[in-house]
Amino acid sequence: MNFIEELRWRGMIHDMMPGTEEQFAKEKTAAYIGFDPTSDSLGVGNLVQVMILLHLQQAGHKPFALVGGATGMVGDPSGKSDERNLLDAETLQHNQAGIEKQLRKFLNFDNGENAAEMVNNYDWFKEMSFLDFIRDVGKHISINYMLAKDSVKSRLETGMSFTEFSYQLVQGYDFYWLNTHKNCKVQLGGSDQWGNIVTGTELIRRKSGNEAFAVTTPLIKKADGTKFGKSASGNIFLDSKKTSPYKFYQFWLNATDEDAENYIKIFTLKPKVEIDALINKHQESPHLRILQKELAKDITIRVHSIEDYEAAQNASEILFKTGQEAIDGLKNLPADLFEAIFEGVPQAIVSKNVLENGISIVDLLVVTTNFLSSNGEARRALKENSISVNKNKVNEGDTINLSHVINGNYILLQRGKKNYFVVKIV
Repeated sequence: MNFIEELRWRGMIHDMMPGTEEQFAKEKTAAYIGFDPTSDSLGVGNLVQVMILLHLQQAGHKPFALVGGATGMVGDPSGKSDERNLLDAETLQHNQAGIEKQLRKFLNFDNGENAAEMVNNYDWFKEMSFLDFIRDVGKHISINYMLAKDSVKSRLETGMSFTEFSYQLVQGYDFYWLNTHKNCKVQLGGSDQWGNIVTGTELIRRKSGNEAFAVTTPLIKKADGTKFGKSASGNIFLDSKKTSPYKFYQFWLNATDEDAENYIKIFTLKPKVEIDALINKHQESPHLRILQKELAKDITIRVHSIEDYEAAQNASEILFKTGQEAIDGLKNLPADLFEAIFEGVPQAIVSKNVLENGISIVDLLVVTTNFLSSNGEARRALKENSISVNKNKVNEGDTINLSHVINGNYILLQRGKKNYFVVKIV
C-alpha cells in the first residue's frame, strides 16, 4: 500500500493537489510539516501530523519537520481569532529542543537515505532584510491573491496586523526554500493550513518554475463536536511533566466508541486487517472497551514507555478492585501516581497531631473532613458497610491513626463504589 492509499483508508486526507498521488508513486519524495514552537511540548492535537510523517517515512519517503523559529516570532492567523504572543529567540530554541526530543520517539533521524531532518526557518530568514523579502518574495504574490484566503477574510472585520497578514508569504517562502535547497516537493499539514500551503506552491511555480504539491488532513473533532486534544483540565501534552502518563492513558481510555473507531486508525500503525478485526470484536462486546484499551496501550507505550503504560493500567484498575489486591495496590502506588489518579477528588488537610492518638471513624468522616454531613449519616453508612478506608471496609467502632497513612501523606476514604475523598496528612 502506498503512502496516499495508507492515508486514504485511515481517513487522514482532507484536500490534495492534483498530481500529488502520482508524484509519490513516481519516486521517493521529500515532504515537510511545520510545527508551532510556542511550547516545548507537542500536544495530542499535533499527533495527527506526527503520524503523517511516520507513514511518509515508512513508505520510503523523506520527512522534514520544520520548527518555525522565525514564524514563531510572527504568528499565524489560520483558525485563530486573536494574534498570538511573539516569542524571544532563547524561548524558541528551548522549545525546538523539546519538540525534537518528542519527534525522535516516532521518526528515525539517524539512518538511511530517508532519515528525518529537522529544520528551523530562522536559519534562512535571519540574514534576510525586509527589503530583500519584499523584492524577492512579495512581488510574486498579489494583494488580491492574499486577500482571497479564508484565514485573511475572516479577520478583516475584526482587524489583522500587517505582521499576521504577511504570514502566508513567510510560510510560502519556507516551502520555496526547502524545495530549492532540499528538493522538498510536498507540504503536509492540517486543513486550516491549505491557503498558506497553496501560496507556497504558487511561489515555487512563479519563482523557479518547479512543481510542488500539497496534502492536508482533516481537523480532528470528537463525535460530540467538541475540540480534540483537550480534557476537562486542559490540553493533553506528550511531556510527562505537563501531562502525567496516567492522565495521558486515561484520555484515550475514556474515548467514546465512535471516537475510538476513528482514533485507532489515525493514531496507531495497526494494519487495516487488525483494526477491522478489533472493531468487530469491540462491537460484539462494547462493555469490554476493547478498542479504547488497545488505543490507549499503543499510544502510551509509543509516547512514554511500556513501564509507564503498565503503571497507568494498574493504577486504573485499582479503582475497580476490591479486597486485599486493592489494598496492596493502593499502598504500593507512588505518591505522584496517587495524586494523578485522585486529582479533582474532594480533599481535606488534616494535621498528623490529630491522628497521633487516634480518632474515631465517625469524627474523621464528619467533624475532621466534612466528607459526610452528620454523625447520623456516618453511622447509617457504616452500618450499611459502605465505608472504606484505603479500600478496607471499616465499622463504627474503628479508630483511625497514623498507621492508616499511605504513601507518606494520604488516607483514602470511600463510600460505595464511586464516592471518594482524599485526606492529606501534613
